[in-house]
Amino acid sequence: MLSKLGGIRLEPESLHWLLEPKLFKNELLQRIASAKHAIYLAALYLEDDEAGREVLDALMAAKQQNPALDVKVFVDFHRARRGLIGHKGDSGNYLRYRRVNQLAEHPIDILGVPVKTRELMGVLHLKGFVIDDTVLYSGASLNNIYLQQFDRYRFDRYYVIESPELATSMRELMLSSLVNDPAVSSLTQQPSDEVLPAKVDIRNFKKRLGAARYQFTPQKFGTRVTPLIGLGRKNNQLNRAILAMIDQSEQSAFICTPYFNPPLALVRALNKHLRNGKRLDIVVGDKTANDFYISPDKPFNTIGGVPYLYEQSLRKFVTKQQWAIDNGLLNIHIWKHENNSFHLKGLSVDNKRHLLTGSNLNPRAWALDLENGLLLSDEQGVWADKFKAEQEFILTHTERLYHYSQIDTIDEYPAPVKTLMTRINRIKAGFLLKRIL
Repeated sequence: MLSKLGGIRLEPESLHWLLEPKLFKNELLQRIASAKHAIYLAALYLEDDEAGREVLDALMAAKQQNPALDVKVFVDFHRARRGLIGHKGDSGNYLRYRRVNQLAEHPIDILGVPVKTRELMGVLHLKGFVIDDTVLYSGASLNNIYLQQFDRYRFDRYYVIESPELATSMRELMLSSLVNDPAVSSLTQQPSDEVLPAKVDIRNFKKRLGAARYQFTPQKFGTRVTPLIGLGRKNNQLNRAILAMIDQSEQSAFICTPYFNPPLALVRALNKHLRNGKRLDIVVGDKTANDFYISPDKPFNTIGGVPYLYEQSLRKFVTKQQWAIDNGLLNIHIWKHENNSFHLKGLSVDNKRHLLTGSNLNPRAWALDLENGLLLSDEQGVWADKFKAEQEFILTHTERLYHYSQIDTIDEYPAPVKTLMTRINRIKAGFLLKRIL
């Protein structure tokens, strides 16, 4: 399957690693300020906080300086129109977009993309900041913690790819599949004339998105990048590529995921990979590095149980694969660094194929959210040292697991968490929750 995909020819020196969130933020702001023709940003959200406002102000400044600049921001429709989970009194980021655009002589387009009629059933998880002929790619959204505006950060992966053809391909998909669709609406409309998408358009939108593909002239030799997109379980190009990478690996695979809850198809592929004697490294965040984690000294609410569900999923997997750990095939690395959080995702096999993606490699990403990824093919290994260095950097704040007993059991959890987890197990709700989390 992978050999049939083809890709966009990419010169080895056109790919750059940034490694740290502050470097990524600086690069993004510099690129926005120097943009000549077009800026297309896709993210789950552009937050109304210090970092988000800094990015929004930079976009507005670039547009005022160059009114002909084509500026479009794509965020999830539902996420933009609600407040933060667990926070009251916040009415949504779209109010900020509306105010800023209203005051501007030259407004920009900020578009809400409703992948499903309800946020719970699917969101825009498309990634990529396309500025002129350059693509900045990361799983990060745009807010204080992702961009490390202050001390805390949410660790992700950050790349700069210089490629006019890739930038054009990604920009054209956003134009054809998002801008021109009746389900997509402006988030800067004034209340008096606001027109929201009809539910029938949103329901039909899923079918149209499921058929979307990046268009480019495929090359099958040399270093190259293949943009991939996927929505839903059927005919999902991105999911198929992930499974093919695991299946076609010869020696090893290196996986990052912030939420260990792999879909069944991926679990089977990983089990087969190990049974065939191939090495597997998995880097996953500690439960305390999860963005939903609530410290035991703070009031607990239901959403705080999410990190514990993921930890029990990991414990179950490690218990079954203890034999592989004992034989040196499976290496589980738990990331934890002070009070920071972990958001890395992606896959490398044999250090020759590398998938940069926003997909969390969980059932939600597999079936509900609109996801994309960039598959880098490097049969000659010209990027091998760079990716190896990135992996070593990722492992800096990790601890390796040698036995499943190193992972807490439910009985060791704080009382409110133990009560919640026991209730979930009693009513057998775990299966359903894992499909939507």
